[in-house]
Amino acid sequence: MTADGYSPASAPAARGPWRAPVATRPLHATVTVPGSKSLTNRELILAALADGPSRLIAPLHSDDSARMVEALRALGVGIELEPREGGLGDDIVVTPVWPLRGSTEIDCGQAGTVMRFVAALGGFARGDVTMTAHESALHRPMGAMITALREIGVDIDDGARWTLPFIVRGHGHVRGGEVTIDASASSQFVSGLLLAAPRFDVGLHLVHSGERLPSIPHIDMTVESLAHRGIHVERPAPGEWIVPPGSLRGKDIAIEPDLSNAAPFLAAAMIAGGSVAVTGWPAHSTQPGAMLTDILALMGARVVRRGGALTVTAGSGIHGVDLDLSAAGELTPTIFALAAFADAPSTLHGIGHIRGHETDRIAALVGELRALGGEAEELADGIRIVPRPLHGGRWRAHHDHRLATTGALVGLVVPGVEVDDIGTTAKTMPEFPQLWQRMLDAGDTPGSVPAEAMQAS
Repeated sequence: MTADGYSPASAPAARGPWRAPVATRPLHATVTVPGSKSLTNRELILAALADGPSRLIAPLHSDDSARMVEALRALGVGIELEPREGGLGDDIVVTPVWPLRGSTEIDCGQAGTVMRFVAALGGFARGDVTMTAHESALHRPMGAMITALREIGVDIDDGARWTLPFIVRGHGHVRGGEVTIDASASSQFVSGLLLAAPRFDVGLHLVHSGERLPSIPHIDMTVESLAHRGIHVERPAPGEWIVPPGSLRGKDIAIEPDLSNAAPFLAAAMIAGGSVAVTGWPAHSTQPGAMLTDILALMGARVVRRGGALTVTAGSGIHGVDLDLSAAGELTPTIFALAAFADAPSTLHGIGHIRGHETDRIAALVGELRALGGEAEELADGIRIVPRPLHGGRWRAHHDHRLATTGALVGLVVPGVEVDDIGTTAKTMPEFPQLWQRMLDAGDTPGSVPAEAMQAS
């Protein structure tokens, strides 16, 4: 719980070593995962800039969302938790203020969305806003964002470091206008600018200049979220966006389940056998995790969406693949785990940008698999995995929630895998260890894990 009473989750993951449980039978479970981190933090930003109060229904409560709540409260935004109807957790009610409050410090923790999205809001404050982060996240790319913000009138003092920490000297408004940015390192640079753009004096005309733009679905998510609040974003050409100045509507927004956080549970059925269903799977979604339906089917699973649930059933084996994951780099750790048990080598490419996440995910995945006897090779823009028999041992999470869940996947069929810090999953899913164990325990009775028992509170 934070100093102001915000509790990110009711069942936080314990810190320290965690012996990954082995699946002793095929899985037969139904799982409900918490809300989307990406949507929750985007909607928190938009609600803070809106023309009236908003309610986020079934949002994510995790370390990342708590950091965003703390950041917005530090800027003077009113944020309260209210019990959701039916007793299944708390909604978030946001009451905006204008201009935002300065003379404050914001600790982004490890949250990339906070450091990239809130930096743009600092210009709307009256007074200095100091932006910092956990020491493990100070390396994360910020130079392109700092440059772009300066070009549209935001006063930033970064001590010539081009990274956190830095000070935004807020003047209560941001001019906006035309700016070109190389967002090759993170699509969050684009989303951060687009989210704040309606409040710029003259709006925003943004052009991406790099060779590659990763995680385009996340930008689509940002554009769609703006549209829901009355802001139409023009896209005259690929890598170009025009946002007019305008009023963002305050409204009630239901948050989808986090489809990328569902990935390890669905993949578990392919590794351990049996089937796993995830409830509340949307018919349409801009989340990169929506690509799982095609990817898992390509790798040999039977994938069916029925009655609002997506069910993945193991096939005769896991197939090796050659995949471009540039649009869904966050799925790489889960696909990597599947590839380690495939019937042929796999190559995952288009993911060079994931070297700049909580850790260098490419190097970390390769190193941890090799430590358990596996074979994998770092590529300039990806990874090649050659299936080999694995043995137990220590699996380091590298302060990265997705590395931790990858270790859990490997441990389903490799006895003796110990994740060194399962608590890193609190970044986006504090209840992961409990949900994982319940999924395994449900094997005695198909479908025996009720949705409400798995619902994040």
